[in-house]
Amino acid sequence: MSVERPNAVLSGPSRNRGRGFTLVEMAMAAAALGLIAAIAVPSYGRVLERQRINQCAMDLRHLALRIDHYRTQQGSIPNSLADLGPPLPKDPWGQEYQFLNFDSAKAGEIRKDHNLHPLNSEFDLYSLGKDGSSVPPLTGKPSRDDVIWARDGGFVGLAADY
Repeated sequence: MSVERPNAVLSGPSRNRGRGFTLVEMAMAAAALGLIAAIAVPSYGRVLERQRINQCAMDLRHLALRIDHYRTQQGSIPNSLADLGPPLPKDPWGQEYQFLNFDSAKAGEIRKDHNLHPLNSEFDLYSLGKDGSSVPPLTGKPSRDDVIWARDGGFVGLAADY
């Protein structure tokens, strides 16, 4: 027959078994979460940037339709986007969309591709992109992130992809 002690106090390492995490387990969990965050955050940023570019491309197409409607009504393209009337959207980075009527353009203002051919035949329409700056040739670093309306609407997208 065995003697049981109901009020016995446990002592030593067996007392805390199953009651929590060790410091090593918590450090491993933190490292795993850090690794997941290091992968997920940049991926999420790229998805958001792609959505901004797509929104910008849709805005450019819509503005081009408004310019065409203006041409139908007035007989010529506008001198500025302000001639289209409100509302004028801003690009997803908070900048004004850029417009240049070639009839009023000065030398060197017309945007050109890598072969130095104008992107369009009558006007330029584009966003300055994420960095908010641009230069007329698309090969310039400030222009690589611009979202452009080119080939008279045959291409709308990131200048780096043109």
